[in-house]
Amino acid sequence: ISGIGHAQQYPVRPIRLIIPGGAGTSGDIGGRLVASELAKQFGQQVVVDNRPGASAIIALDLLARAAPDGYTIGNTPFNLITNSFAYAKLPYDSTKDFQPIIWSSTTANLLAVTPALPVHSVKDLIAHARTNPDKLTFGGGGSGSSMHLSFELFKSMAKVNLVRVTYRGVGAAVTALMGAQGQVMFAAPAAVLPHIKSGRLRAIAVTSAEPSALAPGLPTVASTGIPGYESIIIFGAFAPAKIPNGLVAKLHQDMVRALSKTEIKEKFFNAGMEVVGSTPSALAVKVNAEMDSLRKVIKETGIRED
Repeated sequence: ISGIGHAQQYPVRPIRLIIPGGAGTSGDIGGRLVASELAKQFGQQVVVDNRPGASAIIALDLLARAAPDGYTIGNTPFNLITNSFAYAKLPYDSTKDFQPIIWSSTTANLLAVTPALPVHSVKDLIAHARTNPDKLTFGGGGSGSSMHLSFELFKSMAKVNLVRVTYRGVGAAVTALMGAQGQVMFAAPAAVLPHIKSGRLRAIAVTSAEPSALAPGLPTVASTGIPGYESIIIFGAFAPAKIPNGLVAKLHQDMVRALSKTEIKEKFFNAGMEVVGSTPSALAVKVNAEMDSLRKVIKETGIRED
């Protein structure tokens, strides 16, 4: 049957949406918003299947092995990019086993410091780090997380050295920063914005290439000290490779329709994400660009799992 034929008949039964994170994570929130809208459009259930753990390898392997018939799709995270370099062996091929459907949303980290630190800009931070080598600490984020990689990219491009301190969770790292036990942190807006508004933390930049509506008035790292710097988190929908082109086109069209609704955009924004809604090819290009950008940093820092 041709891809067009598949698309005309599809769907005739419930669809499974695999989400690597647990309930309440950004990927889960965004995935469920889209799933709910697709269910209305299709007249079929879109069942969310949370498969957390192992840096998303469990979920990604499940997606890669699924039948390419449109009845299993995945809301895949940052780990699709980073696992390629952080793990010596993977049960799937990141570049061959997945078909992009849509770049659904994105978020950036905020560069925040304790108010006790006498810096108010990226240039200030770089200067302070150079005059106080190995004295500033960066807190938070597991190895290979977006927080960690934002930090390592910053270190590499700014040519400064900060000491990484790992905490048990983002909340503990934020608490340490507010108490001045730590000095610097890259974190998702949702984790630090309330404390920035209260004055207990100071935000000096956002890690996206362009200013973000998630942090109004905050300049980018690139514009205030490190030209070319960008570190974002991509959320996108993928299907198993070899899915018919007609089904890719239909899924993309239906997801665009869901993401274009004002109330859906607002819910994404309130969860700390900005809707993108790109084409499958644009998602593929962005994933490849992120792989090129992070490959060097991951290898330089020795972030590697067995």
